[in-house]
Amino acid sequence: MGVKLKWLLGFLVQCFETLPDHLHVQPVCCQHNVMVQQLEVEADEMSSFVKKKANKQWIWIAMDTQSRQVIAFHVGDRSRKSAKRLWAKIPEAYRQHGTFYTDQYVVYAGVIPAAQHRAISKLARKTNHIERFNNTLRQRVSRLVREALSFSKKLANHIGAITLFICHYNLTRAAA
Repeated sequence: MGVKLKWLLGFLVQCFETLPDHLHVQPVCCQHNVMVQQLEVEADEMSSFVKKKANKQWIWIAMDTQSRQVIAFHVGDRSRKSAKRLWAKIPEAYRQHGTFYTDQYVVYAGVIPAAQHRAISKLARKTNHIERFNNTLRQRVSRLVREALSFSKKLANHIGAITLFICHYNLTRAAA
């Protein structure tokens, strides 16, 4: 094609930098005259790595249960600090009024207010959409595939590729 790899990588970095922080999340709407609904969110984390397998990065994801749009994500370690960063990225309406379903990982309990948090087992099937999304993310973003030769050498590119996929995913969910 006559394009050098260095130029292509630079172009991708420019694309990543222009992606919106709001991830193209569309507000939930109702077709009826009166809209009464409960905001429900599924949250989960999945592992990945940058540069070498010893440099583990955890992708924290929050998804609206009804619209199935990813409302926030954060890439970091598997600590309470990263859970707090995910919480800070979640839109205010969800933080104020949402019910959050998570696995039983203990750090969620210290971040999500107890009245809004439901730590459940996989058998309860309240996190199956986010688990399915994690599988989709791993399948479609080659750098997240376990045992793959594709991987990110820079954290910024890793986050950029994930952001690009989530923005595209949310736009297709909004159109559906």
